[in-house]
Amino acid sequence: MRLLVIEDEADLATAVRDHLCAAGHAVDIAVSRDLAEAALQGTGFDLILLDLQLPDGDGLALLRWLRQRGDATPVLIATARDRITERIAGLQAGADDYLVKPYDLDEMLARIAAIRRRSDGRAEPERRFGPLRLLPERKQALLEDVTIHLTAREWALLERLSRRPGVIVSRQELEDTLYEFGAEVESNAIEAHISRLRAKLGRAVVETVRGMGYRMGQA
Repeated sequence: MRLLVIEDEADLATAVRDHLCAAGHAVDIAVSRDLAEAALQGTGFDLILLDLQLPDGDGLALLRWLRQRGDATPVLIATARDRITERIAGLQAGADDYLVKPYDLDEMLARIAAIRRRSDGRAEPERRFGPLRLLPERKQALLEDVTIHLTAREWALLERLSRRPGVIVSRQELEDTLYEFGAEVESNAIEAHISRLRAKLGRAVVETVRGMGYRMGQA
């Protein structure tokens, strides 16, 4: 997934980014409301991790601005404000969940996964495509019940395609899922990842729709 971390504490932002990247996500960081708004106006994100205390404004105001624009991107609030009234205010402003600092990074990953499932309308613990089973909670792919090792980016690509079976996803959308702002992306990077997925899971696992993009097939 492509995530935006809105956090002005440099050490925390770096730790969160590293943990998310290790889990296969592409992560961008905004250290202020102005930078966050610029990022949100220029790129689509799958989820936002939002600190409420920003140097140039309140995170709740940013959240309200986002929802007033009609942007339904899931938002996980992460803040030191732990009073019940403040949690309620965040949820009423349009947040999907709440983390109180200091928080465990693995709990953060679990909450992000849960939010993503709800926003996708998926409550099932696995996704099936012929003999291929995907277990999003474990980031695990099984082919004929045999676990197949995938790299973080291979998994991220497969997860993005499997989220909406049958829907064509453009190459640009896949690049946005796998790579953050400023990353050097080779022209054939997506093709290379898909080629490796097909070698591991079968040529039919990802279908190429010429001139349009890719969609999930049957392994």
